Amino acid sequence: MNVARSLCLTLLAAGLPMSAARAQGPSLPPFLELRVPKPPTVATGENGSFLAYELHVTSFVGQPVTLKKVDVVSAAADHREVMSLADSALMRAVTRPGMPPAGAAERLKINGGMRAVVFLWVPVEASSAPKAIQHRITIEQGTGDSVKTQQLDGPVVSVTQQAVAIGPPLRGGPWLTANGPAAESGHRRSLIPIGGVPSIAQRFAIDFVRVGDDDKTFTGDRLKNENYHAEGNDALAVANGTVVEVKDSIPENVPGITSRAVPITLETVGGNHVIIDIGGGYYAFYAHLKPGSLKVKLGDRVTRGQVIGLVGNSGNSTEPHLHFHVSDANSPLGSEGVPYRLDSLEIVGHCQTIGMGCQRSAAVTRKGEVPLANTLVRFP
Repeated sequence: MNVARSLCLTLLAAGLPMSAARAQGPSLPPFLELRVPKPPTVATGENGSFLAYELHVTSFVGQPVTLKKVDVVSAAADHREVMSLADSALMRAVTRPGMPPAGAAERLKINGGMRAVVFLWVPVEASSAPKAIQHRITIEQGTGDSVKTQQLDGPVVSVTQQAVAIGPPLRGGPWLTANGPAAESGHRRSLIPIGGVPSIAQRFAIDFVRVGDDDKTFTGDRLKNENYHAEGNDALAVANGTVVEVKDSIPENVPGITSRAVPITLETVGGNHVIIDIGGGYYAFYAHLKPGSLKVKLGDRVTRGQVIGLVGNSGNSTEPHLHFHVSDANSPLGSEGVPYRLDSLEIVGHCQTIGMGCQRSAAVTRKGEVPLANTLVRFP
């Protein structure tokens, strides 16, 4: 009898159709994996605090299921709802890795063996943010009169309450935080498998681009790096730490969308770059530096505010700027990006995108925050 029971359970786990499963016994929960690869940390920007992370939903059944709703709930005894996504909001939040672009409704269909990634941006109150969360998904299976609605609760996910504190990576400004933290920014959705493990090292990355009084990033000939306001600015260590990776000697690109001085590989994508172990399992990454400008070498101890190199236009870069992010491992892309909080910065305006739709404002000092996308900021 024990052998027969084991055989039955094995067949179900292997993906026996749900109709057959119902014929053999009671209804079972959906055979879906719910997984959060990187538990979130409470981050704070000028609009308040939030959690930015991903829920991976993978199907272990042959029949397609349609994702209808995702609820984020506190894992405390009250199980209070923190956020709910459905309809068009859910459609905008979901992608299916490896699948060609599809209509919004099609993105919510998960076929057998397929994965959907839900990119979550959850507003929270910093003072009462949940210590842990769970996810409850609602799915539909079947069509017409045979459609069936089911719910599945995922495992408990811990929430880190405070981001790592850092100093400024640059001086002065204004610097535009291009591709910075936002629900749908390119950096935030750069899910890349490195070494067989998908991760988002750039989850909170910023491309710091310096702009002039006319909101442009250059003056004169736009094909010359030296005409860009960011070129040659000091890149600064954001904390005391140890240099654990250095890359130099990659020539600068001619500014432009497709111009690259070298083939882009995992070694050259960041151009000339530096990684600093700033302690606590955190690593600060500086990319696209000017060749020959690096002031540090592997193993050097650095102090906060120390110049580590000059801003340039090397690697996968269209114009001089500093790509900066903090992650949890010594790898430019094979790590998970984590939020950080700057001791102090001034917000002096906002732009729609690089060099477009900029509106200047009186300087507002912000402390303990990460600047969000397309913000004009000044550093001490």
